[in-house]
Amino acid sequence: MRPTLAIRSLLFSFILLALSHSAAAQVGIGISVNFGPPALPVYEQPICPADGYIWTPGYWAYDDDDGYYWVPGTWVEAPQVGFLWTPGYWGWGGNAFLFHEGYWGPQVGFYGGINYGFGYGGVGYEGGRWEGGHFSYNTYVNRVNTTIIHNTYRTTVTNISETHVSYNGGNGGVEARPTPQQESYANEHHAGPVAAQVQHVQAARSNPELRASANQGKPPIAATAKAGDFKTGVVASRQAGGEYKAPPANAARGSETRPANEARPATDNRPNTAEAPRTNSHASELQPHQFTPPNTGNAATDKKYQQQQDNLTAKQTQDHQKLQQQQEKEHQQAATNNYNDAQKQQMEQRHTQQTQQIEQKHTSQQKQLEQRQAPRQTAPRPPAEKPH
Repeated sequence: MRPTLAIRSLLFSFILLALSHSAAAQVGIGISVNFGPPALPVYEQPICPADGYIWTPGYWAYDDDDGYYWVPGTWVEAPQVGFLWTPGYWGWGGNAFLFHEGYWGPQVGFYGGINYGFGYGGVGYEGGRWEGGHFSYNTYVNRVNTTIIHNTYRTTVTNISETHVSYNGGNGGVEARPTPQQESYANEHHAGPVAAQVQHVQAARSNPELRASANQGKPPIAATAKAGDFKTGVVASRQAGGEYKAPPANAARGSETRPANEARPATDNRPNTAEAPRTNSHASELQPHQFTPPNTGNAATDKKYQQQQDNLTAKQTQDHQKLQQQQEKEHQQAATNNYNDAQKQQMEQRHTQQTQQIEQKHTSQQKQLEQRQAPRQTAPRPPAEKPH
């Protein structure tokens, strides 16, 4: 069963507690019940596909229906010159694990002290740096074809930890806390995952082989050369990062608030005869709209239409993140000012209304774009009249 309503007030309180101890601008709140993700698998890095791509490490994501699933590490083109990737991470929030969304920014912030490898040793990033408008790769930790990419250097990197623990805090988790400087990085100008990363997560979620229950912590697709491409330049896991432990049989499932990149509509414990769709009450529960890939028969037109879809997806993702940060700020204010139950209820009702309004707006945008991209059909000519 999913005790959604019964735990609303409890989740509200410990989520606020978790927010007060982490970089608020990075947090995408998500509840994965009371068991942590599997260990990080051991795998090789695919070769960098082109200049300007930055490595984003793989991680375990969570889905209510299928449990933990692996999002392969991949190379992603930076959204703008000077931006680096701060990976997302799982952290213990007192009663459940929370997922802290990754982001792009001028500095690498706190990512739980998790040793993701390939330059992400737990603190900062030692895989490369921006120099004169070009990204320079540290070939000690990155696989780069130096006959094609010449902006490279080689500096020895020593891993902080040899473990493959994939979460912060809790029983057996990494013991690390953000420094004031790392927290300040999260408050700088930054951007959330780009459209290619969002699509990459969606592709991973829909692949049954990437579920931990199926691969026992050793995903067959551990990393890819480009986001969303699970066929070209794919690398399999060498081994699991540790002994796989299946979740307890009586583990609760479902959540009231979820990571922005893991949001998925769900149903509560309702009769099977007439299940109604769940109403999203927070921006963190929203997920990007699914577009049908263009197939007009014209490659140039398909490319143009795909770019339009990607641009709209990226804009809507920014809208989600902006509203989510606003709502999280109000949650913090509610905790600081000791809101009473009536004030909390008013705030939650306002958040539900805001969330439904932005979802209606995005649905309308999607329909309008699909109508503009729909093949134009010529109305049939009326049959010629027969001479009398």
